Amino acid sequence: MSKVKMAGSIALAAMLAFTFISADPIGAAAKAQDLPYADVLASDPQTQTIPADSEAMESPAEDATDAPADEEPVTAATLQDLVARQATNAPLSRELACLAGAIYFEAKSEPLIGQLAVGRVVVARSRSGRFPDSYCGVVYQPSQFSFVRGGGMPPIAKGSQDWKEAVALAQIAHEGSWKSPVEGALFFHAARVAPGWRLARVGKLGNHVFYR
Repeated sequence: MSKVKMAGSIALAAMLAFTFISADPIGAAAKAQDLPYADVLASDPQTQTIPADSEAMESPAEDATDAPADEEPVTAATLQDLVARQATNAPLSRELACLAGAIYFEAKSEPLIGQLAVGRVVVARSRSGRFPDSYCGVVYQPSQFSFVRGGGMPPIAKGSQDWKEAVALAQIAHEGSWKSPVEGALFFHAARVAPGWRLARVGKLGNHVFYR
């Protein structure tokens, strides 16, 4: 081969190689530097924003003690209010019937506080250890209540307002939900008589005088 032809072949090969490299400069540079672009992006630190709904879901539940407490039972302003709240149509136990009977026969014409005082005397006697330990035992103890005749009570007008009040006051006296002004008295008599008892007088309510 002549020197002229050999020089031409070398020049042509050099020109083809230059053209190939110039056609893909980015790819060549990447290959030359060996940079893994995907890995670089994934390794960037990520800052996440927690959605508001997630914050609400993850917040601790309210403590039960923070809920409004149940309202306390309302205290009656007067004895009359408390009497009005009592159920007077429900069947009575024998003991409460005896207590209501004592209030009815001894004090049905008295103000409510006087009737309650009589009921509280029966309750106090039953708990004193000095008298029978039941309301019926106290009421039917011989020679204690003048309305008891032949071991029983006279007929009661159970549809009357007097009886309804007696039933209500019996419940109040039994529960101790309203104290009488002569609390602790164990004896009483009508104010029109003077038995001369040698007892400590507690007070007078209506037509009755009360003693310990």
